[in-house]
Amino acid sequence: MAFLDDFLARIDSLPQELYCKYSLMRNLDKTLQALQRKNEQRCEREVEEIRRGVESGNITPDTSHIRFSNEALDEQKRCMTIADEKVSLAQKAYNMVDAHIQELDKYLKKFDEDLRRERELTGAHVVEEHNVGGSVRSGKAGESNRGRKKSRLTTATEAPCMDLELPVDPNEPTYCFCNQVSYGEMVACDNPDCKIEWFHFGCVGLSEQPKGKWYCSDCAGTQKRRKAR
Repeated sequence: MAFLDDFLARIDSLPQELYCKYSLMRNLDKTLQALQRKNEQRCEREVEEIRRGVESGNITPDTSHIRFSNEALDEQKRCMTIADEKVSLAQKAYNMVDAHIQELDKYLKKFDEDLRRERELTGAHVVEEHNVGGSVRSGKAGESNRGRKKSRLTTATEAPCMDLELPVDPNEPTYCFCNQVSYGEMVACDNPDCKIEWFHFGCVGLSEQPKGKWYCSDCAGTQKRRKAR
């Protein structure tokens, strides 16, 4: 968790840094608004003076005097400069936040990889313990399974959890119509020649161990044909 502690230490100063930049932007905005009002008033006065000069004949329509003063133009340039400073501050504030977000994304990705690796190691450990413990999953073709009819097969959990992306042991036997490894509760077909033998409750529509003999759908048809003879 050293990375997380380091990240939290660096992000701790982010609110204050953003506050400083936003305060500068607010001050620049006040200065800009005041300068814009002053420039508008100046331009209005100069336009009025030009209009009066034209009406009095002192200024002809094609004279070079029909233009804003240098002061008005300078104020306009200053307004543009202040506006550019505001944009620059806003961009810097955005970049600061974006840098922390990207760093957090890297941490979350690393955390997810570590968590998946831990789950894989845990899953491999569970599979190893289950096989060493002499589970009936040691081989569905073995005759030793025949003496365990109607018994429950369970793994470390009562239900499958396929979302964990646990590694699959290629040597681990599979069962049922779904051709998956054993998990949860399972039932054995009472036909000694059943090719599958063990079935998951959910795959054959069972919620509890059946009473008496039970045959899978494949073997049930075989039993009916034998009786019909």
